[in-house]
Amino acid sequence: MPDVVIDPAPLEPGTLRVIPIGGLGEVGRNMTSYEIDGKILIVDCGVLFPEEHQPGVDLILPDFGFLRERLDDIVGLVLTHGHEDHIGSVPYLLRLRSDIPLIGSTLTLALVEAKLKEHRIQPYSLTVSEGQRERIGPFDLEFVAVNHSIPDALAVAIKTGAGTVLATGDFKMDQLPLDGRLTDLREFARLGEEGVDLFMVDSTNADVPGFTPLERSIGPVLDEVIARAPRRVIVASFSSHVHRVQQVLHAAHQNGRRVALLGRSMVRNMTIAADLGYLRVPEGVLIDYKKARDIPDDRIVYMSTGSQGEPMAVLSRMANRDHEIEIGDGDTVILASSLIPGNENAVYRVIDGLTKLGANVVHKGNAKVHVSGHAAAGELLYCYNILKPKNVLPIHGEYRHLFANAKLAQDTGIPERNTFIGENGTVYDLREGRVRVAGQLDLGFVYVDGSTVGEITDADLKDRRILGEEGFISVIIVVDASTGRIIVGPEIHARGFAEDDAVFEEVKPKISAALLEAAQNGVRDQHGLQQIVRRTMGTWVSRRLRRRPMLVPLVIEA
Repeated sequence: MPDVVIDPAPLEPGTLRVIPIGGLGEVGRNMTSYEIDGKILIVDCGVLFPEEHQPGVDLILPDFGFLRERLDDIVGLVLTHGHEDHIGSVPYLLRLRSDIPLIGSTLTLALVEAKLKEHRIQPYSLTVSEGQRERIGPFDLEFVAVNHSIPDALAVAIKTGAGTVLATGDFKMDQLPLDGRLTDLREFARLGEEGVDLFMVDSTNADVPGFTPLERSIGPVLDEVIARAPRRVIVASFSSHVHRVQQVLHAAHQNGRRVALLGRSMVRNMTIAADLGYLRVPEGVLIDYKKARDIPDDRIVYMSTGSQGEPMAVLSRMANRDHEIEIGDGDTVILASSLIPGNENAVYRVIDGLTKLGANVVHKGNAKVHVSGHAAAGELLYCYNILKPKNVLPIHGEYRHLFANAKLAQDTGIPERNTFIGENGTVYDLREGRVRVAGQLDLGFVYVDGSTVGEITDADLKDRRILGEEGFISVIIVVDASTGRIIVGPEIHARGFAEDDAVFEEVKPKISAALLEAAQNGVRDQHGLQQIVRRTMGTWVSRRLRRRPMLVPLVIEA
């Protein structure tokens, strides 16, 4: 795995350059750049949701800054499906160039167009479906149906003069899918016969043995839980999980309950899915949230967001008693989703909060209320044996997933030298069936914080963590500009400390002595004096209180 930044050499004519911009070593931010003969194709453009060590951050975007000088060379953006980790960053890319053509299935484009409308961007879109072929610049694209936890997902075969790449997007091989749409293994086999030079494949469940359970196995469990619930039922899932919402609608209908959708994104996405025919709503089941309050508690199901413990999502607000629906004894809460790595603590806090309020919380750990949307090891082995690709680049997963996927490829006979474990920014060049590592770009995280994009740095996040964990101390001193002697102070103010302010009386003489010595040595500049105060205070706090707070010294010359 590359561990140094190496600027790649200029791309030779007739060579395909592949750069994963996001999605390697993480579950999210999926985005890959393909370039040949001066033209660039992008596949997916997703977001990553922040973890606890990134306080205040709303979203994390791929670092596509290196494309800023190449925007006019981008011939299209292919979107494999409508999940946020594949489409969530599209508005931020289109802010840089709004007429980049978007290419995707009907539902995928409908979801991203609704998102773009909120950003006041009118995109240029090309709707495609499985079996369709499109020529976009030097790229010959062929779209293949794949099964996932959202309808209308597509894999894409990218054919160029340098070779063929097959990118799966997210997929699994559910043999009895709710919408009857199978992963098209016949098309995979045909592509394998033609020759796949590079297979870029979903790795999320590569370390899970066997096969992903059937989606339809969830329906009876949901039906049973809702049937036994004495009062209200709240089901939390991803706002784009059409299949899960479909099962909840069916189970509610079977048990004589109405369903109200909670959360702006849930309402928006399910309205789109229903209008396009991807969500079949039993007559009379859906009810407006405001009218749901008039329905008896044992006749209502709320379908909400917040299954990942997001602080501002509906379920977290319920757990914190910050929502008008007050959870109480007899209520049933179903978390119908998997845990995204990094979200475990946040989700368990929500579960604890709901349980403390008296709810019966049903989740994947105690009932079969969710199955994954990603292929397990057995399914991936089938793909390798059908396709027999020359080279493999595992994508979409943390490093343990990428390594497990590469090992599966090697088990089927693909040489280790032809399986590549990279990181975001690793540059791969493909030519005549051969892949080589051509360099490593220095790509980082781009944070969305309120209305700012890319302004927050890792240093800012470190300061926020220090403020939250270690506290804050300010030291104010007024000195004589000509002599450097202290006129007022030191005045010390602390926040986030259990100790009484009197404890700081001990350090004040040390600060005064350090400044006096500095004045005698001719130090007069304000910055130099503030650094002396910072060092003196920091050393004392570390030794005396065993803390490392944020220190803000202010030296005023008079």
